[in-house]
Amino acid sequence: MQQQNRQCILLLNLVLLLHQFFQTKAHVPAIIVFGDSSVDTGNNNYIHTIAKSNFEPYGRDFYGGQPTGRFCNGRLATDFISEAFKLPPVVPAFLDDQYTIEHFSLGVCFASAATGFDNATANILSVIPLSQQLEYYKQYQEMLRSFQGEAKASETIREALYIISLGTNDFIENYYAVIGSSRSKQFTTDEYVDFIVGIAENFVRDIYRLGARKIEVAGISPFGCLPQERVTNQDKIGECKEDYNIVAQNFNIKLSIMVDKLNKELFGVKVVFAGLYDLFLDVVRNPKAYGFENSLMGCCGTGLFEEGILCNHKTLTCPDASKYVFWDAVHPTERMYQIIADYTVRTALSVFL
Repeated sequence: MQQQNRQCILLLNLVLLLHQFFQTKAHVPAIIVFGDSSVDTGNNNYIHTIAKSNFEPYGRDFYGGQPTGRFCNGRLATDFISEAFKLPPVVPAFLDDQYTIEHFSLGVCFASAATGFDNATANILSVIPLSQQLEYYKQYQEMLRSFQGEAKASETIREALYIISLGTNDFIENYYAVIGSSRSKQFTTDEYVDFIVGIAENFVRDIYRLGARKIEVAGISPFGCLPQERVTNQDKIGECKEDYNIVAQNFNIKLSIMVDKLNKELFGVKVVFAGLYDLFLDVVRNPKAYGFENSLMGCCGTGLFEEGILCNHKTLTCPDASKYVFWDAVHPTERMYQIIADYTVRTALSVFL
């Protein structure tokens, strides 16, 4: 693992030196990330779980062609977002001890692949629940104050951009996927949406109490159109599961309403909802309009079911991942993440600046 991250460390150290030399005054001094595999930059490498991607062919288009724990062929949207705000081009994972608070002061990721808003989702594959990500953030604040001093750390905490990206796993790994799921017995679909939106609201309030003031909450994509879901659609094999997409839309609507509510109730906060659903669906339906050739399957293996340990060094991959919307059967390619990042940055700038 040290060899895998060496070039990434060197790159971040170089950016730190340049940052200090030019005293860059970015509008956002740090990127702070909570979530699942859509934003996990390697935390799962350091816990006991099968939900990992720190092996080939993951990371083949990353710096040095090395897997880092990102569920992608290259960088994630949060990496591009960090770069867009004149910060380092990669956001380091908090559990990676090769990084220090000097790196984390400009950006840090607490996310864990396969987690969800619901702690029960995290328990399925023994990953880091959102509640533990919050505890790590509290540790980070203590480290930051020791490194920057109280005044500077308070400014970093206040002016940082907080990105929250999760929710899909609560449905595809928990509510729908687990045989005899207690959640599906406990809640109707609408009730479960309300349940996890309630958790999301409490989490935003928690980080607000800890000093966060610029918060971007990402909606979920039309997960019924993921290659893995298409191939298991018993009604119309190969087609999107429209009932899943309806749930995603309902979740996003309620998440957006929650964001509006918090903006009215919390003094001095700016919470923005990044609604990615329509963008993602348009890319899936009209890939050529965005420069893609394939939006039906992933680049790894058949592209229909391979992800995580099933997408490994023995699995054949497509020659050019930039022509694919999906890298594996669930996760987007680096190029798709760049599109998501561009949208997210525009959304953030419209509110925070």
